[in-house]
Amino acid sequence: MNERHRPRPPRSIAVVLPLMLIALYLPLAVMLISSFTDIQDGGSYFTLRWYHEVFADPALWEALSRSFLVASGAAAMSTLLGLLGALAIDKWSFRARVVLRTLSWLSLMLPELVLALALLSWFALFGLTLSLWTVIAAHITLTLPFVILIIGARLKGLDPAYDDAARDLGAREWQVLTRVTLPLLAPSIVTGFLLAFLISFDDFLVTFYTNGVGSDTLPVRLYSMMKQGMSPKIQALSSIMLIVSVVLIALLARLRGLKSLADAES
Repeated sequence: MNERHRPRPPRSIAVVLPLMLIALYLPLAVMLISSFTDIQDGGSYFTLRWYHEVFADPALWEALSRSFLVASGAAAMSTLLGLLGALAIDKWSFRARVVLRTLSWLSLMLPELVLALALLSWFALFGLTLSLWTVIAAHITLTLPFVILIIGARLKGLDPAYDDAARDLGAREWQVLTRVTLPLLAPSIVTGFLLAFLISFDDFLVTFYTNGVGSDTLPVRLYSMMKQGMSPKIQALSSIMLIVSVVLIALLARLRGLKSLADAES
């Protein structure tokens, strides 16, 4: 449609949109400002004290290292399994193909609480002791459908003529996959990994139900600290998590991963 013929938005959008943005981002701005503020003698002063306390706390460093370990392991396995699952759904014909596609979509719609309780029951059924390994396994289950969705959306957009041309030139199926398909899927593979890492790194509910003694990740550790009362140190820790999330989202946007995800859902 020609731009000059597009209908104008209602005038109320000029009021609703700023109010919506304020409601979304004002609490984050207050949290960031508070993390750099020290109130003494009735005055407010700029300080890095709370960030220094965060980085000087060995328990928080252990929780942060666990979060990176869990997120990295879960993202790597989800990317590998998601790539195989997306290729199976898109390129190969088998009876369970429709079932696999339906289950991958269905798991996205499940409430996270239901998924957490189901995973906890599953681990208990097999007599597994809750630990960091059960958290990683749970996060793979949580993030895998998102990877399948992103890579599958990219596969649908690929021109099959590329594969046909490679076969006409004498390439075998394995060569078509490794030299044609995978290079074309590289951006979506990286996007799937980053999104899986982001979801796993920030997850609390599934982690809370599936972690064991001494395997608290950073979100669970943050929850334990909040039960003792809010403090600028907690706000500094939350700000660090926010910065990590924003950096990963910026990388996703750079790779057009958010657009791919929106196209897959449409």
